[in-house]
Amino acid sequence: MAKKPASDPNYKVIAENRRARFDYAIEDDIECGIVLAGSEVKSLRENSGNIAESYAAVEDGELWLVNSYIAPYDRAMFSHEEKRRRKLLVSKRELSRLWNDTQRKGMTIVPLVMYFNHKGIVKLKIGIAKGKKNHDKRETEAKRDWGRQKQRLLKQG
Repeated sequence: MAKKPASDPNYKVIAENRRARFDYAIEDDIECGIVLAGSEVKSLRENSGNIAESYAAVEDGELWLVNSYIAPYDRAMFSHEEKRRRKLLVSKRELSRLWNDTQRKGMTIVPLVMYFNHKGIVKLKIGIAKGKKNHDKRETEAKRDWGRQKQRLLKQG
């Protein structure tokens, strides 16, 4: 996930998709820009965004973030639509790779973290993922529990 650099006053996580790492096996992640209106950026500065139920899709040679929620900014003269499709900015090479992975390998593009980078620009980290089955989720949970148990035992003894 996106880790906070030591001395960045502008770095700030806006929204995190915690279920993504549980529901999907994430193979790779990409940082991309996002096209927003001014009222959307101001609303995000107040931490009023949600990407938990959203996904990304390649349509007509462009990458779109679908079903993400950004609360309306109450002091804006003209507010934005809350759950509109937002265009994601990636290079052509990354876009073609994403399209190939989703079409040929049956993978999904899920948003992981939305944050302000060190320059104060909104960025979105997306992951190329494959859905986990129930037994995979249980296996991951068991490994995590065993890791915690080992740490506890090492700490005690």
